[in-house]
Amino acid sequence: MPRTQWGSRLGFILASAGATVGLGSIWKFPYVTAMNGGGAFLLVYLAFTFTLGLALLQAELALGRAAGCGAVGAFSRLGSPRWKLLGYGGVLCCFLIFSFYSVVGGWTLGYLLRALDGRVMSDDAGALAALFGQYVGDPAEALLTHALFAGLTLLVVAGGIQKGIERAGKLLMPLLFLLMLALIVRAVTLPGAMAGVAALFRPDFSRLTPGMLVEALGLACFSLSVGAGCMLAYGSYLGPGTRLGNSALWVTGLTALTSVLAGLMIFPAIYAFGLNPQAGPGLTYMVMPVVFNHLPYGQLFATAFFALLLMAALTSAVSLLEVVAILPIDEFGVGRRQATLAVTALAFLAGVPAALSFGPLADCKLFGRTAFELMDYAASNVLLPLGCIGTALFAGRVAWPAVRDELRLSAPAATLMRGACRWLAPLLIGLVLAYNL
Repeated sequence: MPRTQWGSRLGFILASAGATVGLGSIWKFPYVTAMNGGGAFLLVYLAFTFTLGLALLQAELALGRAAGCGAVGAFSRLGSPRWKLLGYGGVLCCFLIFSFYSVVGGWTLGYLLRALDGRVMSDDAGALAALFGQYVGDPAEALLTHALFAGLTLLVVAGGIQKGIERAGKLLMPLLFLLMLALIVRAVTLPGAMAGVAALFRPDFSRLTPGMLVEALGLACFSLSVGAGCMLAYGSYLGPGTRLGNSALWVTGLTALTSVLAGLMIFPAIYAFGLNPQAGPGLTYMVMPVVFNHLPYGQLFATAFFALLLMAALTSAVSLLEVVAILPIDEFGVGRRQATLAVTALAFLAGVPAALSFGPLADCKLFGRTAFELMDYAASNVLLPLGCIGTALFAGRVAWPAVRDELRLSAPAATLMRGACRWLAPLLIGLVLAYNL
């Protein structure tokens, strides 16, 4: 049976950009940048994104199209059956990330509802922290929003490539950029906002440290969704007429642009109101509502902001679930709807301990970590870097002829690309892995 393909190159680019953007660009990038030197970190992050990150993204897309199947089958077809283990590792990584990511997506859904009814509108940071703690600590509501978000993702992926994932990308990505631009316009026109713009773009190279370089490389790989098979799966639906190098550059550019826009959306508003730019992960849920409360039509902006976060979370969750669902579809011939329903149910159950990690299971820890923290650590700090290293070595040493032919590289470009996959990527990402451990 012929494999389903993307309906258009634009649909593929928007769906892939949606997969890479996610909460990583809009939620994680601003606070990580603030905690690592602002403009200097931004420059290093962009340099890694458009070099090593772009090379790995091209390699994954090429492997996917050459094999015409998901990660497990691709590593076996282009290499040997023993390479299947690398594919299974990617599937496990996506399964774990989706399980706890669905919990975070549920929080975003819950905060959208709280923005609609006005509960997030407050000047009191302590009250906002208590609101967040009360919400995530309530097992019934945490599980309900976890289930609702998983269900939304299920509906998109079950619809297939053209009617589900591609259609969602064409709708959500333009809407995402429009919402961001509206918030940016309001943020940069606030009194004192230019201090935030300067903090984002003015590089202070005295802040450069080995740890910051590692953070920038790790964020570049994470934001492009390389190493877990997401882009490999999306590449398997590409027809022979699509130019992979050009498409990968578009996806990388849109991802980097979204990160910069997220910084422009948040940095000016924080500096305008004298808030702590290094508030960490709590920046979104416990600090941004203070900003909205000082804006005209603040509740409207708060609603738009959390709607934006929900859309970003959904586009990334779709790519994670697709990687897991494609395994029973490709390897065992299971129908798409049945496969998607089954893996979503399993992921929801696996995410239950993560959803309860801030309430009833808060004191249940293994290796000093809650279930949520343990799943995040195992996927993001161990499986994802290992997947990047394995994919780079496989592309540069085992399946290089297929990668070279799919990318249609000139001799000089092929030399640089193969060197990045064989030596540079494994070495640098190995440093990230060692640093994380």
